Amino acid sequence: MRVLPLAAVVAAVAAVLTPAAASATPSVRNYPILSAGCLSRSAPATGVTTHETVTSGGLEREYLLHLPASYEPHHPTPLIMAFHGRKGDGTDIEAFSGIDNLDAIAVYPVGAKGEADQRAWQSAPYAAAGVDDVKFVSDLLDKLQATLCVNPNRIYATGKSNGAGFVSLLACQLPFRIAAFGTIAGAFYPGTTVGCDTSAPAPIVDFHGTADPTIKYDGDVSHGVATPPLMDWAQNWATHNHCATGPEQTAIGTDVLQFSWNGCQQHANVTHYRIIGAGHTWPGELVDSGPGSATQTIKATQVIWDFFSTHPLTAHL
Repeated sequence: MRVLPLAAVVAAVAAVLTPAAASATPSVRNYPILSAGCLSRSAPATGVTTHETVTSGGLEREYLLHLPASYEPHHPTPLIMAFHGRKGDGTDIEAFSGIDNLDAIAVYPVGAKGEADQRAWQSAPYAAAGVDDVKFVSDLLDKLQATLCVNPNRIYATGKSNGAGFVSLLACQLPFRIAAFGTIAGAFYPGTTVGCDTSAPAPIVDFHGTADPTIKYDGDVSHGVATPPLMDWAQNWATHNHCATGPEQTAIGTDVLQFSWNGCQQHANVTHYRIIGAGHTWPGELVDSGPGSATQTIKATQVIWDFFSTHPLTAHL
């Protein structure tokens, strides 16, 4: 697949990015930028996780950073942000996902404390009031690209539960900054669709267990608001992305069904994995990732990485 130079990417974005497609917050960058960190002579520590901070919206926000052993200061490297669920702190999703093992810069942002003093993400009814997490992500990416050699065509976002719901919101808000999105056991509250009506297509891959006791596969009410049936949610994304075919169903082993929507506008394909009998868990978990069973038939981290690798930003401009 041909990947265009960044200058061509910026020109393409300028040609298609209308006011309706831009983020509602003017200071949020919904477009790719050069990574000035590629000019840095410093070589940060690799193969270890460090605790970092960035100021956003007047708040000091936290994140964990893990550079792969292969990282080189002048070599543009893919970046994956992984968002924890409610009550998490970044160390949990780092442990059960194995994202550190990928050939990518791994970033684990930390949510602000909301209801019951528990960390959560914008879009959920229990998130911290007045905290703009979309801006936090934009500011965080600005810092990472200023200090590290990040490939601006290959910035990705994934998350679990409330973190997955926030990733869905990012797909609506930042589809020209983040190339593709992965969601696991997603809590897709109504707030996760803000901006979707006028946003660009966004490639997305999703996983959800049919026995999830926290966010029901067939839809339910959680924290006083409705969550959609997962097939409806996936179809809505396919419709949003103007997919020409699907869903095409494929069985994987005895407990996984893959549903694929293809021929989508701007190469923004949609894939949903129905994990039969699984709970509120990360497929292929390395350690416990939540209540209920977790399949080992597929490894969500590897499937997401394969999906991300075929969906650079330039592919859907």
